[in-house]
Amino acid sequence: MRKPLLLAALALPGLLGNAEAQQRPLDLQGHRGGRGLMPENTIPAMRKALDLGVTTLEMDIAISQDKQVLLSHDPFMNADFVSLPDGSLITKTEEKSLRLYALPYAEIRRYDVGSHGNPRFPRQQKLRTNKPLLAEVIDSAEAYARWKGRPVPYYNIETKTTPEGDGINHPAPAEFVRLLLAVINQKGVQDRVIIQSFDPRTLELVHRTQPALRTALLVENQEELTVNLQRLSFRPTIYSPNYQLVTPALVQACHQQQLLLIPWTVNAAAVARELIGQGVDGIITDYPDLLLAK
Repeated sequence: MRKPLLLAALALPGLLGNAEAQQRPLDLQGHRGGRGLMPENTIPAMRKALDLGVTTLEMDIAISQDKQVLLSHDPFMNADFVSLPDGSLITKTEEKSLRLYALPYAEIRRYDVGSHGNPRFPRQQKLRTNKPLLAEVIDSAEAYARWKGRPVPYYNIETKTTPEGDGINHPAPAEFVRLLLAVINQKGVQDRVIIQSFDPRTLELVHRTQPALRTALLVENQEELTVNLQRLSFRPTIYSPNYQLVTPALVQACHQQQLLLIPWTVNAAAVARELIGQGVDGIITDYPDLLLAK
């Protein structure tokens, strides 16, 4: 089995114990399970990512009409890769009328998210699959990792919420977080979960409800680190910017403030090596196979 590319994680007091920090490899995260290779946010994607040796399964969460917690980046059926239950393609004009929060999960499950592939990712394997429940994903990943004799994974779970989407694309943050944490707690994976978001509201609720959970602030703006951290009343575990925003100075500033720095979404091995050389603590990628030593 191929080994993850480079480095051990930086020891940061209060985040990792010394022994764990010395042994823990760079946190290689499969973005949406590794959508460059398999249909995004699906069980086959998560299994493929585990086969490739990722440390963490990165995923997005949506809520159905009947309050089921499922995996989806988009709050609707994306016409780029989702097809109707009868196999016909969804058009761009109708995709946003198929809102997940307006559909019961039994109906959502009938839509195929993999047979037609995704034109943005030509290497993606085409296969019939659906948007799974978070509980199913955790059960599958845990069982698959043990069957393969691999360490059980970490889960980096993004809350897909916006103020404009409250009550339309998803429940309000308090209910969203309550539903999400109920699944995490039921499955007993709290020690291996990161809750990430661009929306500070959900991170605040997670921290207030279960302060021991790891959190990650997602960032795509060019504001200074201190400015972005002021969006929260507490210090998150991880600062997670677009990879193009990473500089050696930012890495140093994060580490000085006891923050892990894990950028997204890195899809070239040369870029990954450069970032790792700068001292980042992990890499989120659509192509985890590109970041593995040959």
